[in-house]
Amino acid sequence: MLCRIAGLSICLAAGFLLSILSCALYGNWWPLLVVFTYALAPLPNAIFGRYVTSDPLADVSSSVADFGRFMTAVLVVSGFGLPVVLSHAGIITSMAMYMSIIGGVLVYGTIIVYSTLFREQQDF
Repeated sequence: MLCRIAGLSICLAAGFLLSILSCALYGNWWPLLVVFTYALAPLPNAIFGRYVTSDPLADVSSSVADFGRFMTAVLVVSGFGLPVVLSHAGIITSMAMYMSIIGGVLVYGTIIVYSTLFREQQDF
């Protein structure tokens, strides 16, 4: 268990390091906007996740929970798309874009792996 937590923390730190280095090495701090999407991406699921039904046989879909999933998807896609748009506009260099995207993959991957490893087991 401790090795999993240590590995996840190293991946998370490497992701943030790449995002910050993409700003610092190339003298342009616009890629730092992506870090805000890292922090905001899990919030809609955390806020609207309590509206999901716990009954696996229920055929009812909560529109509030679906809206939370949609907002999470918007933030994740904008976290990957923002460096591409900034690079295409010539605001940041292509290496800064690559570093920012790789950092985003590491951060979002860490969030996904953490949520799957430490999900509560439901007993029926």
